[in-house]
Amino acid sequence: MGRKVDLDDLMDATDVANLIGVTNANVVGVYRRRYDDFPPPVWASRGGRCQLWLRADVEAWARATGRSEAWARATGRLP
Repeated sequence: MGRKVDLDDLMDATDVANLIGVTNANVVGVYRRRYDDFPPPVWASRGGRCQLWLRADVEAWARATGRSEAWARATGRLP
């Protein structure tokens, strides 16, 4: 059986881009290729055009890689 997730915790590439502080959703694909530790999507359509990430995975990656300032702005959790 697959992993159970709350649908409200899923993010598309635009949401991921906003959370990590970049303006273009295409950058998410670049980050996936550039950074081995970038979280994989938890779901992708058969053609791969639609991909969804788990918010907690992306938030953890943003904090761990020093993108926490963008993460803090995106989530409203300023230090």
